[in-house]
Amino acid sequence: MSAATIPAALPRDNDAASAVWLPAFSLWWREMIRFFRQPARVIGVIVPPLFFWLLMGFGFSNSFHQTGIGGEHFLQYFFPGMLLMIVLFASIFSMMSLIQDRNEGFLLSVMAAPISRSAVVLGKVLGGTTIAAIQGLLLLFVAPLIGIHLGLMQLAIIVAAVFLVSFLLTALGFAIAWPMDSPQAFHQIVNLFLLPMWLLSGALFPVTGASHGLQYVMLANPLTYAVNAMQIAMTPTTNVVKALDQLGIVLASCAVIFVAAFAIVNRRTTKPAA
Repeated sequence: MSAATIPAALPRDNDAASAVWLPAFSLWWREMIRFFRQPARVIGVIVPPLFFWLLMGFGFSNSFHQTGIGGEHFLQYFFPGMLLMIVLFASIFSMMSLIQDRNEGFLLSVMAAPISRSAVVLGKVLGGTTIAAIQGLLLLFVAPLIGIHLGLMQLAIIVAAVFLVSFLLTALGFAIAWPMDSPQAFHQIVNLFLLPMWLLSGALFPVTGASHGLQYVMLANPLTYAVNAMQIAMTPTTNVVKALDQLGIVLASCAVIFVAAFAIVNRRTTKPAA
């Protein structure tokens, strides 16, 4: 390759990157504006899980004796599960906007634009991820009130877990919502699929306390490893290596789900017309 051809290749590479990241950033920014214009959305996502957390924590504190995280109260054991529930609800609401965008014609105009399909998936998923993670991390302000005191490393592990779970659930919600035109159908799928994932993530009871058959199901659930990482971070002597191993499994699951969402978008938009 001659030296004269190198400068010509660089702009093409930059143009290719811009063709993905600029539209993705625009879609991400649109999700941010929509979110901050709807403050009631934050209340609707955070308050119900918060009440549920307090009800379960105080109601079962005398029935459960958890020793896995070194706390005396069920509120502490249930804390990672509440983070996960808030992220779950936030991801669901974020991806419902995908159906709304289709019904209003916005998604059609985006798909007709000369941009990469990956930019559409990346922008919507990153937007939903940011929104879900922000709402989930707001619960960390409650942690000191129940005796959970986090150092910088422990806080970093929990923040990483929340962002990875937000990405995982948002990408999964995108894959579910993409072929749908009805919010009611989306809710039915979510109730049958995503909520059982939360229930079988170790949020309510540890994997070791479940039956052998149920343990295999919980170990196949990527949310289980996110809960494990957050519970490890809440121990007085945090095993950083073990927590990173758990986060690595969640990261791999994120990659698989995102690739599946991208494949679904291409499969449904490139099939030949009848």
